[in-house]
Amino acid sequence: MSFKYPASRPALDGRELEYVTETIRDGWISSQSPVVQRFEEAFAAYHGTVHGVACSSGTAALTLALRALGIGPGDEVIVPEFTFITSAWAVTYTGATPVFVDCGDDLDIDVELIEKKITPRTKAVMPVHVYGRRCDMATIMELAFEYNLRVVEDSAEAHGVRPVGDIACFSLFANKTVTAGEGGVCLTDDPRLARQMAHLRAMATPADHSYLHKNLAYNFRMTGMQAAVALAQVERMDEILATRRTIEKRYDTLLAGIPGLTLMPPRDVLWMYDVRAQQREELRAFLAEASIETRLFFKPMSRQPTYFHPDWRSLNAGRFSEDGLHLPTYTALTEEDQAYVAGKIREFYARAPSGRAVAAHGG
Repeated sequence: MSFKYPASRPALDGRELEYVTETIRDGWISSQSPVVQRFEEAFAAYHGTVHGVACSSGTAALTLALRALGIGPGDEVIVPEFTFITSAWAVTYTGATPVFVDCGDDLDIDVELIEKKITPRTKAVMPVHVYGRRCDMATIMELAFEYNLRVVEDSAEAHGVRPVGDIACFSLFANKTVTAGEGGVCLTDDPRLARQMAHLRAMATPADHSYLHKNLAYNFRMTGMQAAVALAQVERMDEILATRRTIEKRYDTLLAGIPGLTLMPPRDVLWMYDVRAQQREELRAFLAEASIETRLFFKPMSRQPTYFHPDWRSLNAGRFSEDGLHLPTYTALTEEDQAYVAGKIREFYARAPSGRAVAAHGG
């Protein structure tokens, strides 16, 4: 189904076409293209880090980060219950075991619960900045120091949030703030980790091209054409983030006080505008009829078949997954577009009887 107001839409009105055309004209379309390094340097500099390692996806970025840190069979990595499943999958890909921690009211990992899950096998913690809300990194870094843990930040939805852990991993999928269509990037200040991730993403190819590969590695490389698109996006990050901040504030105003709708806590950067809604499925159907696309919240990791645990319903992550959804969020969204979306939501709750609304901004 095609929507006039999709959940997301990439902003490709910068120099993307120009840079891709240059890349094709120069013949540098593979991962060896100089534009890959230009993108890595620009993205790292924007986030205040030294090294960037571009790769094929956000999932690949997480996998490279964990492998570079030596995570493997027998190890445990603390992962949020409320996240996209690839956060957990990346841990499983290394042979390690993800250990899940429930979320707080802001959907981020509840830092007060982390220490209870640390065991002698715990080697790392993976905070996820869910929907653009930065985790309590000060507390996480204190725990990491106390228990000698490594920190891999899943920043797939938090472009613009400055990393503080060992490695931060970003997704460049088409619905992300900065996109290459597909792609990912790891940021770190550690040159050794950067070299290891770059080595692993390129099949651990020896410098002399002898075809003697000493380590199990991956083909997780980014193409020159992807990097060309991503580089043009980075050049406009200030503008993109500012526009998204305006969109967030508009929604906050337009949606305030609607019975049945709960606004969520503010975001450090806006990825998708998330709300909790009574009669969610009926609301989604009503909005779809008005050509407005919505998306659901993540399911808890303990509800996923790979990691199933019957207690998932007792978790905050389980409760939030039952009534949460995203509204259209993209830089081309106009004030009139947002007024239309908000108007349709008000219309739905004016027509349909709803239960007691919970307090605005979480709860």
